[in-house]
Amino acid sequence: MDVARQPARLERMEIDEVLDAVGPRLRALRRQRGVTLAALARETGISESTLSRLESGLRRPNLELLLPLAQVYDVPLDDLVGAPRTGDPRIHLHPIHRHGMTFIPLTRRPGGIHAYKMLVPGATGEPTLQTHSGHEWLYVLNGRLRLIVGDRDRTISPGEAEEFDTTQPHWLGSADGRAVEVLILFGMEGERAHVRPRTT
Repeated sequence: MDVARQPARLERMEIDEVLDAVGPRLRALRRQRGVTLAALARETGISESTLSRLESGLRRPNLELLLPLAQVYDVPLDDLVGAPRTGDPRIHLHPIHRHGMTFIPLTRRPGGIHAYKMLVPGATGEPTLQTHSGHEWLYVLNGRLRLIVGDRDRTISPGEAEEFDTTQPHWLGSADGRAVEVLILFGMEGERAHVRPRTT
């Protein structure tokens, strides 16, 4: 074996791993944003079939496809690709603004459970219940959160947690007109957060 060629082969393997992870990352990002393939095709000018093949890994990503997607999702290209950062140990957080709330992603992997810090403004308006696939676990850091799930209407205080199936109609907002900070663990495919009991 030519030892001099080993680093190049390792780099090629790393590149392949990064490219193979782009499809699942794109699918997870689209679902997190609640965007359909048809709507994304209209926004980017990329056909639905190409987007579907890209997400399923049947089409290799290239700049011509990734640049419009990065622009529509409003994320840096590096985050879209999941390329490893070099020489910079800082975590770069890119807030997402939806429904008047701010979501700060705390995880970067394409699948599984995703963590967010959510900032809920004081004025949240009238409750409008919604549904989507997944399972959500939330923990209130600051403020008082009003959470409606189905026919349950609760106020959650700092230090309290709640979990629910997001296919049930639900809504959350400020309970008292003041801003709220919440930590969220969200599983798109219904994954639940598991807390192991402490052994003594």
